[in-house]
Amino acid sequence: MTVRRFHVEGTVQGVGFRPFVYRTAVGLGLDGWVANVNGHVEGEVAGPTGDIERFAARLRTNSPALARVRRVRLAESVPRSLPRHGFQVRNSPPASADPAPHEIPPDAAICEACLRELRDPRDRRHRYPFINCTDCGPRATIIEDLPYDRVRTTMRRFPLCADCAAEYADPADRRFHAEPIACPACGPRVAWGELRGEEALRAAVKTVAEGGIVAVKGLGGYQLVCDAGESAAVARLRRHKHRPTKPFAVMVRDLATARRLARVGATEEEALTSPERPVVLLARRRLRSAPPLAPEVHPGSARVGLFLPTTGLHHLLLADSARPLVVTSGNPGGEPIAIDDEARRALGSVADGFLTHDRPIRSRYDDSVVQFAGRTRITVRRARGLAPGALPLTVREPVAGVGAQLKHTVTLAADGRAHLGPHTGDLADLATHEAFVASYEHLKRLTGIEPVVLAHDLHPGYLSTQWAERQPLRRMPVQHHHAHVAACAAEHGVRGPFIGIAYDGMGLGDDGTLWGGEILVARLSGYRRSGRFATAPLPGGDAAVRRPSRAALGRLLGGETLGSPRPYPWLTRTFTERLDPAEVAGVRAMVDRDVNCPRTSSAGRLFDTVAALLGLCDRAGYEGEAAVRLEAAAGELHAVPLDHRIVRAQGLWVYDPAPTLTDLLERQLNGEPVGRLAAAFHLTVAVATAELVARAVADGAPRTVCLGGGCFVNGRLVTEVKRHLHAQGLRVLVGGQVPVGDGGISYGQAAVAAARLAGER
Repeated sequence: MTVRRFHVEGTVQGVGFRPFVYRTAVGLGLDGWVANVNGHVEGEVAGPTGDIERFAARLRTNSPALARVRRVRLAESVPRSLPRHGFQVRNSPPASADPAPHEIPPDAAICEACLRELRDPRDRRHRYPFINCTDCGPRATIIEDLPYDRVRTTMRRFPLCADCAAEYADPADRRFHAEPIACPACGPRVAWGELRGEEALRAAVKTVAEGGIVAVKGLGGYQLVCDAGESAAVARLRRHKHRPTKPFAVMVRDLATARRLARVGATEEEALTSPERPVVLLARRRLRSAPPLAPEVHPGSARVGLFLPTTGLHHLLLADSARPLVVTSGNPGGEPIAIDDEARRALGSVADGFLTHDRPIRSRYDDSVVQFAGRTRITVRRARGLAPGALPLTVREPVAGVGAQLKHTVTLAADGRAHLGPHTGDLADLATHEAFVASYEHLKRLTGIEPVVLAHDLHPGYLSTQWAERQPLRRMPVQHHHAHVAACAAEHGVRGPFIGIAYDGMGLGDDGTLWGGEILVARLSGYRRSGRFATAPLPGGDAAVRRPSRAALGRLLGGETLGSPRPYPWLTRTFTERLDPAEVAGVRAMVDRDVNCPRTSSAGRLFDTVAALLGLCDRAGYEGEAAVRLEAAAGELHAVPLDHRIVRAQGLWVYDPAPTLTDLLERQLNGEPVGRLAAAFHLTVAVATAELVARAVADGAPRTVCLGGGCFVNGRLVTEVKRHLHAQGLRVLVGGQVPVGDGGISYGQAAVAAARLAGER
């Protein structure tokens, strides 16, 4: 008989891996044991050598759906405490020093088996909101420490009843060693004031049906819920959240409902029904058979964000409600999502009632958001269901990327893996800054990663940069747009040079100016600037971001002159005459005197300019709204490109949009529809981008292209750019797991830091 010790690394805790090991060993007739040790799974097996080899192979290839096996090691072992006959699942030993990073399982949406039990009147968990098993339920939101056992989660306060204890100990049961296991007799309970259980649920459903707003304690924080068809309720929710126009997500009962509301293809269906259960941005359909959605749900956007219920509680709310529900993060505008006692203070002015429960939330997790451009997946927000799942990254020494300012995340990386933490929000005040620091410290404790380098943005005004500067660690500044394209390259395993296209709002360049429409020839460790968009002033700085009309005035009055005249004043009269004359005069004076008018090459601000010129958005209610409205206007219309020029200036290839804007305004004056002009602009940017890349390739740049930056949330832009680059025979990559916008910056920073450290050795 051979005795071997085995060690399994990866996402192997909280995913039913020990029960899987048990069943595999028993099926092969092997003796031994298995346990969670630190962040891994370890054990010993005894039996014929061939059966042990088959055992190890099955651990690698047949693991549970939620598991991600990274490495299985077998070593010779002296039988220290092997059971003479049989196989055991042992209790985890206390945590010890462990050089290898740990992987944390994300939360998983309710599985089909649990859903059947939830709906079965004969089952003892019938209509129990917190039903779960080894294949589903809370993980990252309840874990306090590793190894992953009930005593180190927020479920430790709920002792198991006899029935649950029997299931937990039964190797044949689906809940064998399911740490969050619970039932109505021993688990968490929902509450509505003094009401509990079914009475609490009925009170919440009744409030929503009567047009009210309910604060529901979800997996990763409170959510504000109302009837998606009630205009008055949605409008009131907007007022109280200070969210005038940004679209809300809608939770629907099932796929059939989703299909009546939106176009759902095979890739979208796969995402909607996955264990991650993200919000999926879908092209809206307007069928008579569809349930009503209030126009206030997604104003100005052709897409609606839909998702299916993630927990038993959500299924019960939808089963008892007549229509789809708006489900949005429970926080006033700009604050972190509420998780416990602060909810009543933060949400008391908007919620007509609180459907809460007594299971504490350890970590804040908002909903993840994805969309598709054809079959290309674009991650908008990485949070519940996705974070903090491990991502591949070529890294040895432990590093951290601390992100930017907007859509903030943090990344810890070591030993070939990166842990991209959950979306924190915009680092705008003390509350969000404290949430960022808490998220960083908790992620560091769970992963066991102690970084030797903090990678941060160049911008000295970002709170993340300021925090990094106060830490007693080596700091590594990383340029914003280099981080964007490095994130895409690292996700796809690109190790050599590549062309990076970084289009976003703006970020600080290494020359001290604001960049945002960049063509970079790069490696992970560095880059050189090859091309850019022509610059224009931003009158009032951030005020021009909130007011696209100001960005347009800045471009028309002070856009960089590269041999093309700015649009003639008579062409812009229709635009300027609808604005406040005092504002126009003030902006003109600011531009003429160069007062508070930072210049930027931002692609995002050019989209804002065109949206304003076409009358689609003069004032933005959220970052990126003008571009969203421009994309919606373009729809799927065919168009002819607008005029444009590519010129050589100061050693760079530059897209000069002055001819583009002149042509746009002339066509508008001649009566061409706004939608067709919006489509023409998207096409023109893609054509200009392809020409900038072609010039870089002609100058010796590589033929792999990585897209990054918030502008590539625009599905039409992604599709057009890819089409034109593919026509040149280029390989084009877009981040699929890492957010293309600023939510992916921290991962890109970590990738750059790791590459630079490797180059120092």
